[in-house]
Amino acid sequence: MKYAGIYIHIPFCAIKCMYCDFYSIADREDSIPKFIEAIIKEIEQCEIDISEWIFDTIFIGGGTPSLIQEDHMDSILSCLNKKYDLSNLKELTIEANPGEAPKDRLKAFNSMGINRISIGVQSFQPELLKFLTRIHDRDQIFETYDNARSAGFNNINCDLIYSIPGQIWSHWNNDLATIMRMDPEHISAYTLTAEKGTDLFSMVSNYDISMPSKDQESDWFTRTHAILSKNGYEAYEVSNFSKPGLECLHNLHYWNIEPYLAFGPSAHGYDGRYRWNNARSLDQYIERVMSGNSPMSMKEEITLLDHINEKIGFGMRMIKGIDLDMIPNKFQKKLKNNIKIIEQKYPDHIQVSDKNFTFTQKGMLFADQLIPEILL
Repeated sequence: MKYAGIYIHIPFCAIKCMYCDFYSIADREDSIPKFIEAIIKEIEQCEIDISEWIFDTIFIGGGTPSLIQEDHMDSILSCLNKKYDLSNLKELTIEANPGEAPKDRLKAFNSMGINRISIGVQSFQPELLKFLTRIHDRDQIFETYDNARSAGFNNINCDLIYSIPGQIWSHWNNDLATIMRMDPEHISAYTLTAEKGTDLFSMVSNYDISMPSKDQESDWFTRTHAILSKNGYEAYEVSNFSKPGLECLHNLHYWNIEPYLAFGPSAHGYDGRYRWNNARSLDQYIERVMSGNSPMSMKEEITLLDHINEKIGFGMRMIKGIDLDMIPNKFQKKLKNNIKIIEQKYPDHIQVSDKNFTFTQKGMLFADQLIPEILL
């Protein structure tokens, strides 16, 4: 038996943020009832063999799932409970944005068994929220957080972003101090990235704005890790910090290359042999499901080498790194050689012991650039 998760993608948003490359759509609230009907049908007709799986996590992401009415959310969760054995569920997360998660709705969600909430704070600075095209303000952050606590949530994550054009250290230092006073169980602190296809990418490409320098990003990354660690938030992945024992279990399924089902438009799934993703269009998704067809737009078989490279790629983004014992013998020589090359080229970026490879803190900052050189 192996532990597994379920991902539900709810794509609706009040506004499309300028930096977001996840599939989300604004001004389509009229499509929500049809979407709910379609995702329930997708769950009901799923035929993936899960006989050897134990579901212990569900993650409801988006989009902004907290926009969904209570009865619609209850319908989705009831369908999952009828379809699958969820008696071993430990963590059921929902994403929410400040100002878009009414107190009564949060209470209803918590009563349905949703026991973890991830709040998209991003920044406490009005001018930076405006730049990021976020529509909430500082007061709504505190209100939504307090509402979540009073609704019964004792496991809260807060997302923050740094390396924003125009952001100065005092802004970011104040954001960290403020979030730590709020005392969530988990903090995700991401560097802003100009992803292709986003408005931010276009602005950078057209030289309308420039991103902070790599030196500044490196400095802030190091100081951020030190501040959070000093205050009881230990890094367990490049951008994720938690109090002891409160890591996001669902994300660990992804990073440990464990199986998970995925439902909704653009959702990605993995069953140990195949990876797939659904249509990245709400209309296409609904049309395919309601006509009795699979919503998948891509499905590929993962080779042994693919699987090993995924273990290496995701494993090296985690603080614990990768153990040589998890790599089949026939691949170990090549991996050791790649690691040795990295050691020689970047001596202060990687830490090597007999059975384990990890990035140093400096190496973590450059993980996206270094990992391709390690892969087999």
